[in-house]
Amino acid sequence: MASIAHAMARAGYQPVLTSLSDFEPRKYLEWFGIDISSYPYISMGIRLRSFGLYMRLLVWYPVKVALRRYSPRIIFIDSPTYKPLVSDLRRKGIKLIEYIHFPLDLSFRRKYVSLGYYYTEDQYMAERYTRFPLSIYAWLYSKLFDKFARENPFQVSTAVLTNSRWTASIIKMAFNEDPIVLNPPLPPNSPITTSSRSFDERKPYVVMVGRYAEEKRYHWVLENTVPKLVKEIPQAKVIIMGSAGTSTSESYYNHLMRISLKNGLRVGTEISHISNVDVVLMKNVPRQEMVKLLDESRVFLHATVNEHWGIAVAEPWPGACPWLFINPAVPGVTWQ
Repeated sequence: MASIAHAMARAGYQPVLTSLSDFEPRKYLEWFGIDISSYPYISMGIRLRSFGLYMRLLVWYPVKVALRRYSPRIIFIDSPTYKPLVSDLRRKGIKLIEYIHFPLDLSFRRKYVSLGYYYTEDQYMAERYTRFPLSIYAWLYSKLFDKFARENPFQVSTAVLTNSRWTASIIKMAFNEDPIVLNPPLPPNSPITTSSRSFDERKPYVVMVGRYAEEKRYHWVLENTVPKLVKEIPQAKVIIMGSAGTSTSESYYNHLMRISLKNGLRVGTEISHISNVDVVLMKNVPRQEMVKLLDESRVFLHATVNEHWGIAVAEPWPGACPWLFINPAVPGVTWQ
C-alpha cells in the first residue's frame, strides 16, 4: 500500500492514507525505503492486539471520514469490506480500485463452499478455525462478513487487481471475470545479491522467514520435518525468523517452543545459541542480520499451503540461498 501511495504521488495525485489502527508513516522509510511521511493521513487510533480479522470489517470507516474531509477522485483499497461506501462512491462518481490478496468471499461465504476454500474445508483454515474457541470466532466473522463485504467486486469497482496468476484463477472461478495481475513489489531497500556463495561454502542451516502465524505452518515443520532432519543430518540447524508484535503471534511463538521441547528438540532464541541447539526461534530480527543468515544458509524452506504470492520467498531470491517448497497437503511432493 505504501508503494501504491508513492506511485500515485509520482503520477501527480495527492495521496491520503487511511487506517483503523495507529501507525507511524515515518517508519516506512526505515522498514521499506519508502517515504510516505509527507502524506496526510487519517487514523482511528485503535490499538488492538487481538481480533485483527474483525478489524478488517471496519476498514471502510476511516475512508468515509476521508470522503468528508477531502474530494478524492480515486480510492485504492485492499479489503472487500467496503459495502457501506458503495452508495457514496456511485453518487459522487469516485473511482475505486480493489486489490485482492485472496478473495475472502470464498473463505467466509457459504455459497462458494463448493470451490474448496471455505474456512471449514480449506486445509489450513480448517486446522485453525474448526477448534473451539476459534470455531466461534470464525463463525461469527462469517455472519458479519456478509453485512460489510461488497458482493461482486467487478460490479462495483473500476478495476480489480490481484497479486498473482494463481490468485487470479481463484477469483475467476468465483466471479467469472479476470482481474489484472499486479505482483507486489519488493521494497526498494531490499538488497540485491550480485554474487552468492556456493552451496559448499554455506553452513548446514535451513531458514524460514515470515511472521509468527499459524498459516506459516512452522508447527508442522517442527513436528514433521525437523525431527527427521536432525536424525539424518545431525549437524543441520533450523532457523526461524519472524515478527511477533501481537498477542496472537506471541502465543503462537510460545506454542512453537512447547512443540520443540515435546519433540525432543534443543531450542534457542538467539543465533549465538546455534552450536548447542537444533532449532533457533528468533523474533523481530533486524534486516541486516536476516540477510547475513540467508547468505550463510544452504536451504530456504517455505511450507505455507495455498500461498497467494509469497513475499517472504521473493525477497530472499535470487541470490540469498537455494530454496525448497514443501506442500504439506501432498506427502512426499516437493518443488525446488
